[in-house]
Amino acid sequence: MEYPFTVFTNNTGQTKAFGIRLARHLAPGAVIGFEGPLGAGKTTLIQGICEGLGVKEKVVSPTFVLMHVYQGKIPVYHFDLYRLEPKELEDLGWEEYLEGKGVSLIEWVDRAKEEFPFPHLRISIEYGDAPDSRKFSFEPVKANFPWLGEFLQCHPER
Repeated sequence: MEYPFTVFTNNTGQTKAFGIRLARHLAPGAVIGFEGPLGAGKTTLIQGICEGLGVKEKVVSPTFVLMHVYQGKIPVYHFDLYRLEPKELEDLGWEEYLEGKGVSLIEWVDRAKEEFPFPHLRISIEYGDAPDSRKFSFEPVKANFPWLGEFLQCHPER
């Protein structure tokens, strides 16, 4: 499979459902980085992933607190790098989370390209042609996700 691989959704319901299906393939230690403009759907996709991982509490972007920890079938570490300067990343101590027992979901990962050496799945999100449609581009970075190709090819909105 060639990357980046693109998937489209037509509304927020499809975006969340896609996240739920994606969650079924995630295991402890998985790291996903999200990039895209404000309002593109990073948090919506993350809400679906969290639902798929059994998180019961409300999932919101941690823009002002930098990180939320959610309990589901496995812990979910939800980071937001929007307001961070790259040199501040070290102070987060995020290596412990990224190499830990949960799934790490990182919004605005593109703000830390040079400082983010961790293997991860990068998901770039763009606005689609219709108001609620979105284009998702998937690319493994320094990592192999053996399940990814089959999963993406089975998505009905390819």
